[in-house]
Amino acid sequence: MADLNLSDIFTYIDSRREEYLTRLKEYVRRPSISAHGEGIAETAAYIAQVIGRLGMRTEILPTAGWPMVYAEHLEAPGAPTVLLYGHYDVQPPDPLELWDSPPFEPMVRNGRIYGRGVGDNKGQHFAQILALEATLAVRKRLPCNVKLLLEGEEEIGSPQIAAFVAAERERLAADLVITADGPVDASGRATVHFGVRGVLSFELRVRHAARDLHSGNFGGVAPNPIWTLVHLLATMKAPDGTITIDGFYDNVAPPTELERAALERLPLDLPTVMAGIGLDRLDAPADRGYFERLALWPTLTVNGLHGGYGGAGSKTVLPASALAKCDIRLVSDQRVEDIFARVKDHVARHAPEVEVIFQGGMDPSKTPLDSAYTAPIAAGLQAARNEEPLLVPAMGGSLPEYVWTRILGVPAFVVPYANHDEANHAPNENLELDRFYGGIKSGAAILAHLGQK
Repeated sequence: MADLNLSDIFTYIDSRREEYLTRLKEYVRRPSISAHGEGIAETAAYIAQVIGRLGMRTEILPTAGWPMVYAEHLEAPGAPTVLLYGHYDVQPPDPLELWDSPPFEPMVRNGRIYGRGVGDNKGQHFAQILALEATLAVRKRLPCNVKLLLEGEEEIGSPQIAAFVAAERERLAADLVITADGPVDASGRATVHFGVRGVLSFELRVRHAARDLHSGNFGGVAPNPIWTLVHLLATMKAPDGTITIDGFYDNVAPPTELERAALERLPLDLPTVMAGIGLDRLDAPADRGYFERLALWPTLTVNGLHGGYGGAGSKTVLPASALAKCDIRLVSDQRVEDIFARVKDHVARHAPEVEVIFQGGMDPSKTPLDSAYTAPIAAGLQAARNEEPLLVPAMGGSLPEYVWTRILGVPAFVVPYANHDEANHAPNENLELDRFYGGIKSGAAILAHLGQK
């Protein structure tokens, strides 16, 4: 059984703050932009060396895209095996002119470290690695078995991970998966997410004429492709917020009582949230709860509608073609393949001249709140952060958590270590240093409590 008096490990971590910060800077300094391939191989080799120095058996595993970094330490017979997932790739840093310091020259200002990828996700999974290192340095062993997988394509939608996990089921076999990613609650409270929404991206394209036309000479003669898309989109979502694609809600599972209770406990200052993003109302239906919207309901979003003239002044043009980019956030038991088929069927009935183009997708994931691993994870966070964490049934965004719950068939948890305003994917991405050090302690404490299982 693991020793749950963690004061020796926490003291060790506190004594090495400057060292840890220097090492985090060295990691963030290395570009690893998956969209361009810049620095990917070099960064994978670097972090594999860092992990290997812990005494973990470490490999760089190829995929059809960018490689995975895998490591394991399996020396705790009878204890659970936890798979820690993260990603070493980062978003492009553009627009560079909006950064207050160069994106790959990490700088500390006002208790935060700034740099591309420091919050999403290098700082968070590096905290997990340092938690392993600190535990091994102090206790000479880990309280449970650990596998570590770092992906190089998360920022481009994880196109290889499902096939990789399916092919490597035996290697990756675990009792649970923990992902340290995303921000904590806006209140600053630590959180445990039990699921993520999925996402389906697609385009609607239509062309009516061979070229743009004069709106006086051909208006009322040639159909307008923008109106074709506007009318089609109006058949897909009603003013009351209902998505009107046939069968869209068929596999939306109702929330459990535990999930509803957990959502009601989440702190919320709605006027402040709305003011912060300049809203004067919420989307329809107005009476739907804020967190209920993000965790329990699917969405249909028009990301962009393009066609015709958008420059200064007027141009009396009747456009030849138009394009709508859309995404659907999926919940619970919805599946990308099924919902995309329903979208295509809907378009074929209402506007058969419109082409539907699949742009990518990721299934949702869900772990029950009453999982056997909820208590030790929550207890570990409380030991490290001195506060009870918030339990969130699902986060609004998407991560490839479905590969753990559906392909590996194990519970999966997202435990964020970053501040709520980390500005991930934006200029001046940052991580509060106290949250970085707290993440190291949280990782160590969660492993200790899992070792009690």
